[in-house]
Amino acid sequence: MTNMSLARSYLIKAEKRLKILEVLLKEEDYSDVVREAQEIVELALKGMLRFVGIEPPKFHDVGGLLLEYQDKYTADIIEHLEKVAYISKRLRKERELSFYGDIDFIPTEEYTDADAAEAIRDANFVVRLALKAMP
Repeated sequence: MTNMSLARSYLIKAEKRLKILEVLLKEEDYSDVVREAQEIVELALKGMLRFVGIEPPKFHDVGGLLLEYQDKYTADIIEHLEKVAYISKRLRKERELSFYGDIDFIPTEEYTDADAAEAIRDANFVVRLALKAMP
């Protein structure tokens, strides 16, 4: 498998997972919407890195790497990389809390429909950008 085909595979997975978000939202499972959105964003961004020949690291927030290697992208992608890096960082911070919670943070009680809606918007934005970056 080439870097290019693996990159496209990540994007296919990210696109398919977007559909899951709507199901979770209908179930009012807001914490899992946030968690799944983070994974979608991670897949899409790692695909974008692979597509330009950068081996993604084994950590979850790779937004900073997109900024570091922005010269590998076209101007219409570069203009959105700061926003994408912000989304990646924000969702990364929510990754464990949204899934496991903590003694004083119950995920099913803490996350709201507004949190879920924002995560869905952000995941869709990132996937659309990745599709544009990987024609």
